[in-house]
Amino acid sequence: MAQMKIEDIRAMSPDQQDDAVLNLKKERFNLRFQRATGQLENTSRLREARRDIARIKTVAAQQRAKKK
Repeated sequence: MAQMKIEDIRAMSPDQQDDAVLNLKKERFNLRFQRATGQLENTSRLREARRDIARIKTVAAQQRAKKK
């Protein structure tokens, strides 16, 4: 999965955002194992996944604050 765009995240429902975060966390877990065993080829993907998670959580928090 390539880096997520803010517009795409904003278009997601809260359930879709939660699912995306869960999938990214699973991906990060697998990437960490690959790095530990020396199988990871694209090391920058770890950083991208971490930032995508933060991006989704930030947009979700902004949307929750807007509803109040």
